[in-house]
Amino acid sequence: MMKKRVVVTGIGVITPVGIGKEQFWKSLINGQSGIERITKFDTSEYPVKIAGEVKGFIPEDYIDKKEVRRMDRFSQFAVASAAMAVEDSGLKIGELDSNKIGVILGSGIGGIETLEEQHKILLEKGPKRISPFFIPMLISNMGAGHISMNFNAKGPNFTIVTACASGTNAIGEAFRLIERGDAEIVLAGGSEAPITPLALAGFASMKALSTNNDKPKEASRPFDAERDGFIMSEGAGIVVLESLEHAEKRGAAIYGEIIGYGNTSDAYHVTQPAPEGEGAARAMKQAIIDGDIHPEMVDYINAHGTSTPLNDKFETMAIKAVFKEYSYKISISSTKSMTGHLLGAAGAVEFIATILAVKEGIIPPTINYYNPDPDCDLDYTPNKAKYKEIQYALTNSLGFGGHNATILVKKFT
Repeated sequence: MMKKRVVVTGIGVITPVGIGKEQFWKSLINGQSGIERITKFDTSEYPVKIAGEVKGFIPEDYIDKKEVRRMDRFSQFAVASAAMAVEDSGLKIGELDSNKIGVILGSGIGGIETLEEQHKILLEKGPKRISPFFIPMLISNMGAGHISMNFNAKGPNFTIVTACASGTNAIGEAFRLIERGDAEIVLAGGSEAPITPLALAGFASMKALSTNNDKPKEASRPFDAERDGFIMSEGAGIVVLESLEHAEKRGAAIYGEIIGYGNTSDAYHVTQPAPEGEGAARAMKQAIIDGDIHPEMVDYINAHGTSTPLNDKFETMAIKAVFKEYSYKISISSTKSMTGHLLGAAGAVEFIATILAVKEGIIPPTINYYNPDPDCDLDYTPNKAKYKEIQYALTNSLGFGGHNATILVKKFT
């Protein structure tokens, strides 16, 4: 059976640097950071006081007021981003075969805000005061469930939990669904709302986060010699994927095409990447082979680039292992330098940055890159965006537990 070609026809995004694709993209190419001091709760006892909070999000703009109260923030982000993506795509949902519309969402942890709130109620007021909506608000699959209910998507529907690779795996698996004919349209991406007291304390205890509290906008500095940890962020990214045949039949505007997907495991350590980025290298190789191109055809890589010492060093080594001397000719950037790390939503948001880079011919920068690290000596597009014709681009995501995912996209002409 012939594999179907898969294209991107709609984008919805909610991030610390902007809500909606226009504001998001404008912030990225202008090198604007969305990292600030945390406002959601008192951080005076925490060693980390900064994060990438979403500003100005009004869930009622996208969701019925009654429903909003029954949804965790991560589900609100998911449904709102899906609404933006569907509107952007021009799809008329009511006129389509609902059995051919799927939903695949990635989330690292789901409704942790609800979990913390309800646990506090349990301790202070007892079990009878727990909300009957507690479990449906908490569970990680409910973001995908709400999207399907809002858009009458009766096709394949599931949630992927692969830590920081979740969003990329979700889009990659959606690509596979359409490629083999199990769906014509899939709403795919990731959503996360992890800026809570417990989550912040947990990541801080691991020493995974930057403590550059006095200069929040400079704290996320991927590949820089003085990087000291990642910045936790919240938000969502959802794309509409369609078979090329379906998109062309309805005259859809097309952002770009997915042509390859790689998915590997380190089988090494709960948090540390495998030495020399061995697993990440295999994911990139898989995506390139799947897309049937030569490594030297890749023009841009949106790196996982977390701003942690080991990740950035090993991801650089992984790129060198795959591309050899050509590594030095590839434009690379980490948009986490601006957005921070959206955990389970990171890969989806970075996929959107990648597809926009390919479409617009602009590579977003890695900001806060001032002190070169001898271990990280590639072209990370330091501090300023640059114009470059991009035919093929990769986006990488690497998650705790050793999950590695890479998607290969192609300019659509």
